[in-house]
Amino acid sequence: MKYVMSLDQGTTSCRAILFDQDCRIVGVEQQEFTQIMPRTNWVEHNALEILETQVKVLQNLLGKHPEKVPYVECIGITNQRETIVVWDEETGVPYYNAIVWQDQRTNDFCLELINRGFLDEIREKTGLVIDSYFSASKVRWLIRHLKEKEVPLENILIGTIDSWLLWNLSEEQNHYTDFSNASRTMLFNINDGVWDEDLLDLFEVPRHVL
Repeated sequence: MKYVMSLDQGTTSCRAILFDQDCRIVGVEQQEFTQIMPRTNWVEHNALEILETQVKVLQNLLGKHPEKVPYVECIGITNQRETIVVWDEETGVPYYNAIVWQDQRTNDFCLELINRGFLDEIREKTGLVIDSYFSASKVRWLIRHLKEKEVPLENILIGTIDSWLLWNLSEEQNHYTDFSNASRTMLFNINDGVWDEDLLDLFEVPRHVL
């Protein structure tokens, strides 16, 4: 019998689920983590707490099924897609809390983009409407915050939660995402399958951080 592990990193909790080759659930572990709301309409998570919680439920699940561990063929990650993390490539330490998809601190900037006439262009390239729900304006806010703190941008990495988990679980070797998560950032051109240079410029995002 072969098995598949799913890491389900949600908005309020982390789960690990073990499936057998017939898609039957063999076991589930789940644990909630802290919701941080420093201001009205601001929603944040501690990225290190997310990582620790996700690893803990994974270890707990495998610990309950040790005989199945050698037969786990692969691990998939599902996550709260638009939530964004910025961290140091050398130390692995986040520079700021993860900004959650629910966060609305960038509403004014998004409205500004709409008023400047970018709605059709962004929709054509990304399939998305201009909204603070998506990652791009959050990334811009984080980069501007780091510049204000005089943090050099050469060693920073930015990613959605799947990127943060993958980078850590691969011993800091793989900074990747997939098309489905990238398409929720409002920086990814779904027609060409690449990070869009015009959108990166518009949101002031250096390409190397992605």
